[in-house]
Amino acid sequence: MKVVGYIRVSTFEQANTGESLETQKRAIQGYAMMKGWTIAETFTEAGVSGSIPLAERPEGQRMVAGIEPGDIIITPKLDRMFRNATDALVTLEELKGSKVELHMLDLGGDVCGNGISKLVFTILSAVAENERDRIRERIRDVKRSMASRGLYNGGKRPFGFDVVGEARDKRLVPNEAEQAVLARMMAMRNDGASFNKIGSAVGMDMKTVSRILARQATE
Repeated sequence: MKVVGYIRVSTFEQANTGESLETQKRAIQGYAMMKGWTIAETFTEAGVSGSIPLAERPEGQRMVAGIEPGDIIITPKLDRMFRNATDALVTLEELKGSKVELHMLDLGGDVCGNGISKLVFTILSAVAENERDRIRERIRDVKRSMASRGLYNGGKRPFGFDVVGEARDKRLVPNEAEQAVLARMMAMRNDGASFNKIGSAVGMDMKTVSRILARQATE
């Protein structure tokens, strides 16, 4: 039997909430000491978004690949380890099938052990997923509000506009040539033209056309 830890922090959280990797590591070590266990290895995801499923994260992949029956995983919180309810429950079933224990400090211990633990795990997984959805909605609302006021909210320059100004005073100003192309693309799409046909007409690939028109549909 080996005991391993799993910790994660995104760049935003590390810079703004103080929930550092070291804090999580100490919490895991304290729990293991209380149980009389020794941590063999701590898998550390630094600057990795929680929107990425566990199995697609570099350290998450490595941890899952090295786990064997009878092993124990310790993680500080639900949202450190999982993307959403589906990610959480699929992984939970896989761990239970492999006879691996998953101890989550915010849930009080092993969540693979009994029906009550799984019920709590399921409920909290759904709550965490809902909270992430709300955060994404708030971010989208802010970006839409900024766009409606002609403010630049970062990222790739939107087709049809130029970015002017300095630092926080950047604004979006219509690019006449690109606006004419955009109007043509929208007119062709409204007439039932495919993305491929529109792309051929304006000199773009179909994926770019699809992305640009999708952005227009959300504004």
